[in-house]
Amino acid sequence: MPLLHRRAFLSSIIGVPVVANAFSVLPGTGATARLKTSLNAFSFNKPLLDGSMTVFDLLQYCADTGFEGVDITGYYLKGYPVVPDDEYLYKVKRMAVKLGVEISGTGVRNDFTIADKSKRAQEVELVKKWIEAAAKLGAPVIRVFAGNQKNEGISREKVTEWMLEDLRTCVEYGRQHGVIIGLQNHNDFIQTARQVTAMIDAVNSEWLGLILDTGSYRVNDPYEEIEKSVRYAVNWQIKENVFLNGKEVETDMARLMGIIKRSGYSGYLPIETLGEGEPKAKIEVLFGKVKEVI
Repeated sequence: MPLLHRRAFLSSIIGVPVVANAFSVLPGTGATARLKTSLNAFSFNKPLLDGSMTVFDLLQYCADTGFEGVDITGYYLKGYPVVPDDEYLYKVKRMAVKLGVEISGTGVRNDFTIADKSKRAQEVELVKKWIEAAAKLGAPVIRVFAGNQKNEGISREKVTEWMLEDLRTCVEYGRQHGVIIGLQNHNDFIQTARQVTAMIDAVNSEWLGLILDTGSYRVNDPYEEIEKSVRYAVNWQIKENVFLNGKEVETDMARLMGIIKRSGYSGYLPIETLGEGEPKAKIEVLFGKVKEVI
């Protein structure tokens, strides 16, 4: 029996609607959140960098495993930091379409905390070039970092001032190309939900949001930090572990998913596995846990 007909048939028997697992009704709103699975390419960091796995192998793996999307970080694409030619980008895009896997995002390795303005301008240009690449790939979001320079003798306020200027430039360029800038909390210059809020509110654009990295809130209670900043989320990095009271512990997926669903977030939930172990085995364990709570 076709799936939709079977659902209608079951509904008529038991008297209640049968809803697909990927949907959840938001409390008190009547609205429905659509949550989709995705895999961050960093989960295959070693094989992608040493050439034993290609981006095309990654796409095939995601399709075979059942992921709806894939986040292909820029430095796994041929030639990074130089943007590949259009032929290569469109080949990646075409294979993703053929396999039914959506490119949920991409990202660069930038640093906006560099004190040298001319070097920081190069970082902005890097982001701009990869915004163009993201648009060609069909990636709705590009991930950027704040940065991790120590900048002895320079106040945090001063660093924030020039960082906001660079972010605004990138956000405007993203708007022009239909690509959202996702600033990741990466336990670097940005470590808390309060800092996320200050940064994103200061830019004040719908073309800037948060890549919510669940494993990188390490100063306060991670679940409280996630709840405080989830309203800014435009994409995620859901990790196996969080840091609670300074200790690395397994992520409470049910608690995390409760926060996500209550927030009204709709979109991709990319997972990212880290550390030792066979990548596929680690990915499939985490994927199973996320699917279960979705």
